Amino acid sequence: MSLNEKYGKTALIAGASEGIGAAFARYLAKEGMNLVIVARRVEPMQALAKEIEKKYKVQVQTLSCDLSKPDAAQTLVKALNHVEIDVLVYNAGLSYIGAFEENDPAQHLQIAYTNVVTPMGLVQSFGSQMVARKRGALVLMGSLAGMQGSGNLSVYGATKAFNIILGEGLWYEWKDKGVDVIACVAGATSSPNFINTKPAKAGLIEPKVQTPEEVVQECFQSLGKSPRIITGSANRLASFFMHRILPRKLAIKVMGDTTRKMYGI
Repeated sequence: MSLNEKYGKTALIAGASEGIGAAFARYLAKEGMNLVIVARRVEPMQALAKEIEKKYKVQVQTLSCDLSKPDAAQTLVKALNHVEIDVLVYNAGLSYIGAFEENDPAQHLQIAYTNVVTPMGLVQSFGSQMVARKRGALVLMGSLAGMQGSGNLSVYGATKAFNIILGEGLWYEWKDKGVDVIACVAGATSSPNFINTKPAKAGLIEPKVQTPEEVVQECFQSLGKSPRIITGSANRLASFFMHRILPRKLAIKVMGDTTRKMYGI
């Protein structure tokens, strides 16, 4: 059964101009779903929409929105009040790499709005509608940085932990109400944002960087079966070692040391 047969005909993807978000858009279009794609930058988003419409013969609506604004969720809900959203993917994420006290407090707030407040608002609106219809799916993107304290990624890691826990909680609340929910936890992925940070190799046992397509494929393979998926077998092995073998204090140290080495902090 295709996703549009199981969940409905329209998917909303927030953070969809490139990388994992674009991979989600292509995957869902291939499944026959019409799309609403949301991003801040207009040109790459419109190019993606044109590519998808030509290749998959589905309808793609683009919405330019700064997801770090306090009213971003309300703006999107208002703009889509005539559209029935059957699948919601919240992929957008804003991060700062470096010492907490050296970052502009305004950017800390932007990260919190992008990674916590906006997805919570969209989930509240569109997820509640799915529950009322007794059909739908929700994907919240997490990160391995959100699995423990992550030095020099402290705010980003904390906000991604929120998405993981929210996804797991809603999986329980909605699993018997016709709505599938999953928290998709990715590690290093070859998206433009990751590549542009120019990370150095952290060590010989560093997990292999996944492609966006691999992350998306694993996510949908687990949707409806598990409350959370850590994508990539190497990432799952590393996570098992970090959280089942190492003491919490040491796991936090390993994560912080790795980030410092990757970014020369």
